[in-house]
Formats: sequence, C-alpha cells, structure tokens
Amino acid sequence: QAQLVESGGGLVQPGGSLRLSCSSSANIFFFNDMGWYRQAPGKEREFVALINVGGVTNYVDSVKGRFAISRDGAVNTVYLQMNNLKPEDTAVYYCSARVMSRTIWGQGILVTVSS
Repeated sequence: QAQLVESGGGLVQPGGSLRLSCSSSANIFFFNDMGWYRQAPGKEREFVALINVGGVTNYVDSVKGRFAISRDGAVNTVYLQMNNLKPEDTAVYYCSARVMSRTIWGQGILVTVSS
C-alpha cells in the first residue's frame, strides 16, 4: 500500500506563509486525485484543496485566493502553498490520495497560526 508523508508544518504569525509537502511512496499519477484536509481542535475534518489526475484543482471557499495546491511528478510530491495565514487556519493538515473508492491518508502535520 502506498504511504503518504507530510512535512513543512509549524508555527507562523498571522499573515505569514507556509508550504506543506506530501511525499508519496507511489507514483502520484496512479491516484485519481490527491488533496489536503484539515482538522481544527474540537472540529470535524474538512476539505481544503484537491488536484485530480488531469491537473484540475478545487478549493474550499475559505482558502480561495490564499492557498494553492500543486504537484511535482518527478519527486511524487504534492504541495500546499499557504499564504496570508489566519488564526482560523490552525489545524492538523492531512494529505489524502484516492484510487476509485479507496482513500489513503498521511499521518497529519500541525500548522499553528498565532502571534
């Protein structure tokens, strides 16, 4: 089974930027789509961004214009560039990869936006 490993999280001040990386042990074009989800304390996991095998992207409204998902097939990695971060972006961010009805998840990485 393919494995996903996230990196790049940490503490950032409001208005700052971070880039998350999701490294896949499998060829990323094997998946129908890959995405990012997040779970804030006391809340359910929510969708953040997605890129499908054709390169089409989709975002939750709250991050449009601030976050950008991209990929590099040469290193089997998907990225989430996060700009103009807000305290409400604080959460554990999870990378996902879907093949048909099956989704695999990374272990999650913490992003904290605070002054």
